[in-house]
Amino acid sequence: MECRKFELTLISASDLEDVRKLFKMKVYGRVSIGGNPETERRTPTDKHGETNPAWNFSLKYTIGESAVKNYGVMVVIKLYCKRKLGDRYIGEVHTSVKELFDSCVYGGSAVVNFPVMKGSLNSQGVLRIAYRFGEKVNVEKLLLAEGFADWIRCVD
Repeated sequence: MECRKFELTLISASDLEDVRKLFKMKVYGRVSIGGNPETERRTPTDKHGETNPAWNFSLKYTIGESAVKNYGVMVVIKLYCKRKLGDRYIGEVHTSVKELFDSCVYGGSAVVNFPVMKGSLNSQGVLRIAYRFGEKVNVEKLLLAEGFADWIRCVD
């Protein structure tokens, strides 16, 4: 199976909606590709930035080559405020893997800002991410079972 390494770094967010009125906001992000729960990864919680959190946290994936050719495969980043009585949703960013791939120099990387959406029209805040695509590699299913250390299995 033809795959490509994809590294995504959540750098920071700014001017997020304050969903916690009495105490400090502690923000983390959940990232998934293609809506697949097996690909979901979580950033550490930023305990100091409140509405302007910073993570500089990298996530590594191995994605199918078909994902960079199809607008339907989305990277979904959801932001939450950590609370003892249940975490509170802040907002999210959706972008297609193909759009990210098309907008960066091959083998290079890019840093982009996305508005944080809550609902269909509302947005408050900006999420800053960096990403990088690697070269194509052929991956056998046997290798995927044995693991790529910190790389996630090939996602179509």
